[in-house]
Amino acid sequence: MSKIKVLVVDDSATMRQLVANVLEADPEIEVVGSAKSALQARELIKMLNPDVMTLDVEMPEMDGISFLEKVMRLRPMPVVMVSSMTARGTDTTIAALALGAVDCVVKPSVHNPNSFDELPAKVKIASNVKRRAPAARTVEQKPPNADVYKPDGKMIFMGSSTGGVEALISILTAFPANCPPTLVTQHMPPVFTRNLAVRLDKMCAPEVMEATVGAALRPGTVYIAPGGELHLEVAGRSTFACALKTGGPVNGHCPSIDRLFSSAARSLGPRAVGVLLTGMGRDGAQGLLDIRQAGGHTMAQDEATSIVYGMPKAAVELGAVEVQHPITRIGQALIEATAVRI
Repeated sequence: MSKIKVLVVDDSATMRQLVANVLEADPEIEVVGSAKSALQARELIKMLNPDVMTLDVEMPEMDGISFLEKVMRLRPMPVVMVSSMTARGTDTTIAALALGAVDCVVKPSVHNPNSFDELPAKVKIASNVKRRAPAARTVEQKPPNADVYKPDGKMIFMGSSTGGVEALISILTAFPANCPPTLVTQHMPPVFTRNLAVRLDKMCAPEVMEATVGAALRPGTVYIAPGGELHLEVAGRSTFACALKTGGPVNGHCPSIDRLFSSAARSLGPRAVGVLLTGMGRDGAQGLLDIRQAGGHTMAQDEATSIVYGMPKAAVELGAVEVQHPITRIGQALIEATAVRI
């Protein structure tokens, strides 16, 4: 079995060596080259034809985002972003994920010294992603006019992981300004979720915000689970609010999609609409089944448009999914599922 060929791009020689050491400790990965700049990386891509590239977000000559945009347009390939936890670093990483980077990993720090432990696994996942040029990927949809769409009182619950930023952009840009209250758990480190909410808020007709304890669930608002040590749930019976609960990782994740979906089944029953999007593993599968068994409507992203068809597949195998859609159809399907039928 041939090894996964990786090109490491970072302006710091120390960081390039650290990334290479971590990756080559895995017998399935070979670091075939390293570059200190985008210009050098461009030449090495042509010469070495790597399977995956790790890319620093902050580099001289040409920043990581500008380089990524060119790579995805001219020579699409799987890219894992290597980011700092600074405000600029996390914001740039969200932009990179929106452009088509498969995933991100945080640089080690005093507060998070073992952050690179997950790097080999993310590179392996990325190596199986078939990247296409942007025109063939996510297509943003025109949202319906808020005067035309009449919500029927349901609420929407979404779960996503690897590839989820692209998927969320596709769906939420199709929502009208008066969309149902929508709660989203996207597997992502702390701080990143705040910048994700800010970015989505600028792109979408509804308001998008990071969820806070006790925030009342309002039409026209999307609530993103904060990354970290708490699970986003919906609380209430007649009036509803965001709850952030302790409890440790579920399916290896905190926040967990299963926790969000199961709370939706308990609180809303047939008024809950759940959708499970691209991602590795099986988080969300059982929770989606809970929604379906409570009388709610469930859907999942199809295999053809999923960056990683892990979570949706697990939900399908469990019998949790009523219907699968390509990502370009899900936004419209959710609006149709929550509209008053005349």
